[in-house]
Amino acid sequence: MTAGVDPWSEYRHGPRRCGPMSGPPIVQVMRKLCPTAPDLKRLGGLAALGTLALGPLPARAADLPLKAPALAPPAVFDWSGFYLGAHTGYAFGRASTALSDPATTFARHNIGSAIAGVQAGHNIVLPSRLLLGVETDITFPSYLQGNSIIASLATPNTSAVEQLDYAGTLRGRIGYAAPRWMVYATAGLAFAGERFLITQPGGIQGKTLAVRTGWAAGAGVEVAIAPQWSARFEYLYSDFGRTDVAPAANTHLATAMTMQTLRVGLNRKIDLPGSGKVASTADSHEPSNWEISGQTTYLPQAYPSFRAPYSGPNSLSPAGQAKATWSSSLFLNAHLWDGGEVYFNPELLQGFGLSNTVGLGGFSNGEAQKSDFPTPRFNPSRLYLRQTFGFGGEQETLESGPNQLAGKADVSRLTVQVGKFAVLDVFDNNSYAKDPRKDFMNWSIWAPGAFDYAADRVGLTYGATAELNRKSWALRAGYFLMDSKSDSNDFDMKLFRRGGYVAELEERYSLFGQPGKFRIIGWLNSAFSGSYRATLDDPLLNLNIAQTREGRIKYGYVFNVEQAISEDIGVFGRWSWNDGKTEIMAFTDIDSSLALGTSIKGKAWGRPDDVIGIAGAVNALSRDHRDFIAAGGLGVLIGDGQLNYRQEQIVEAYYALALTKKITLTADYQYIRNPAYNADRGPVSIFSGRLHGEF
Repeated sequence: MTAGVDPWSEYRHGPRRCGPMSGPPIVQVMRKLCPTAPDLKRLGGLAALGTLALGPLPARAADLPLKAPALAPPAVFDWSGFYLGAHTGYAFGRASTALSDPATTFARHNIGSAIAGVQAGHNIVLPSRLLLGVETDITFPSYLQGNSIIASLATPNTSAVEQLDYAGTLRGRIGYAAPRWMVYATAGLAFAGERFLITQPGGIQGKTLAVRTGWAAGAGVEVAIAPQWSARFEYLYSDFGRTDVAPAANTHLATAMTMQTLRVGLNRKIDLPGSGKVASTADSHEPSNWEISGQTTYLPQAYPSFRAPYSGPNSLSPAGQAKATWSSSLFLNAHLWDGGEVYFNPELLQGFGLSNTVGLGGFSNGEAQKSDFPTPRFNPSRLYLRQTFGFGGEQETLESGPNQLAGKADVSRLTVQVGKFAVLDVFDNNSYAKDPRKDFMNWSIWAPGAFDYAADRVGLTYGATAELNRKSWALRAGYFLMDSKSDSNDFDMKLFRRGGYVAELEERYSLFGQPGKFRIIGWLNSAFSGSYRATLDDPLLNLNIAQTREGRIKYGYVFNVEQAISEDIGVFGRWSWNDGKTEIMAFTDIDSSLALGTSIKGKAWGRPDDVIGIAGAVNALSRDHRDFIAAGGLGVLIGDGQLNYRQEQIVEAYYALALTKKITLTADYQYIRNPAYNADRGPVSIFSGRLHGEF
């Protein structure tokens, strides 16, 4: 969207969304793809991916553009050989459960969830066009907590929850393969991984992991959309049979489950070395009207034990620990019409932040969500429309990226974006500190710590933005849905009465022949939120800030500067502030923050693709906020039960080693003094690794 996009800032990332819309068919498709939209939570991501997969599309990878013909499928598609792919859709079914302890309770439950997963297989096509194949797949439920629940029931003594972690199949296929399409029937083994959670009087809990097996059968149709690429629609019925577990003493669970899935998917043929096949490629001069790329990031963190005379519910545990997060993403982007584009970013998210992502104002892992996922969970993270209106004159080249289709655009232009995405996808871009998958990891360094931007628990929201771009400046503004309450996955639908308003002015300049950018952001949240001071002033509330919630205003600002010192060295700084009177709605417990740092490429030591980053941050709380925490109140991320207040001080350094053009291994160290603003605890040293790959 912006002139002069720095190649270091390929991913625009927020700590991890298209609201209810009506209008043209593509907008209605977006509604179907967003099961998290208000009143649409039970809809799967079915129709939109089908539109993306079956419409007029070719393909491009992240680093090496792979262009397919502009919607001209091959005259004859070779269905034989290996393939890999991904799918999304909707699963529904029934579960029957009996809980005994020794009293017995019976229940029947309906199952429904958006799903996503991956598949792999191999086909053989006989001269008669008969297709024989084998395929395996694994599928994961939506990240919304209720979507993974198979059953929930209770006796007078026990409550039990049965939760689906994943489901998969290993199937044979038989069908007919025409030159451009094929139909098939399929059947085979089905399996599902589950966890059974038990709670009994006195807080006694039991957990049992189990894998059940059964059978699956179904049918599908697949269509060639480009050389090496095909799209499919498939129906599967799975019977997982009956399973019996004993999660706790004198407790017995017996369950039976069936499930039906409707799903769409994309497959790419894989021609193995030595197969004698030559991968098809389109004319490199052929314009591409769709692109596909992806990433995966594994990020473990650990720290040794540290001094802590006391701890509270939101404290970083003083005992040493290790946790890890893992994210995998696809970016499916397509041109729709002149100036019109659609972007879809399905993701699988897994893992835990340290101490379940509490205990620090500037939290240490930008990939850690405020939701913990023991197994991968599907999130249709971003889905939005973008329309660009060019004003003519000079043009610039926009490079391909996850949130940007390659092409030429007028430098003077107006860009409008509407749908589900992160506020920081559009605002507060910085070439050196923006993406915890590639550069700094600490929340108060890769983002402005005091910017309480609208977001759900995984960092996204629904909104609309407009950007007016000129050669030396850009002006951006946006409106976003706010949480219905602090730290929530539900949004407040009192449109414009509630919401987040953001405006940004970006100035581009040259200093001593090197480019720089300066940004000023002003923001205002109108939200259903609680007051720190009102909570403290009423002892009968017992520090329950929820009892003071009403419509309130919160506001703040951000200054963001970046400056290239040379081609290989850059510096940056951020200063952010908010009024600190009302509870944090979505980001973290910081009311003012200053961050400074530098980023250095490795050309000087013969490693031009390596990067060193060094930065520091100082975070602070407002007087009302610190008094609330000192009295024993709980913030979104902090709350030790008491507080010896000092500013939180953070230093972070990393070395990103480029193993290849697409794979990077990073070592990162963070030193945090006064964690959660408490001089009685810490300091803590956090050691991190990060393996990041792109395609």
